Amino acid sequence: MLTLAGQPLEPFGTWLMAQKGRGDWIDGIAAVARQDPLFPKSGDFDAVRKRMEEKGADGDALEALESAEMHWLTQ
Repeated sequence: MLTLAGQPLEPFGTWLMAQKGRGDWIDGIAAVARQDPLFPKSGDFDAVRKRMEEKGADGDALEALESAEMHWLTQ
C-alpha cells in the first residue's frame, strides 16, 4: 500500500471516482469512471490504466490519467 508521510493513501480508483466539481480535466476522467460498471473502484493506478486501455482510451486520455495520478500522490 502506498503511503504519504506514513499515512496510507486511499486507492487511486476510489480517489478518482470521488472527484466531482473540480472544474478541470480530472472531472471528465472521473465521470467516465463512474459510468463504467467494471471500473476497478479499489484498484491501483495500473488497474485503472488497464481498464481505460480496455475501453479504448486514446493517448491524450492516458496522459491525463498519468497527470491525475500525480494529483492523487500529492494530495
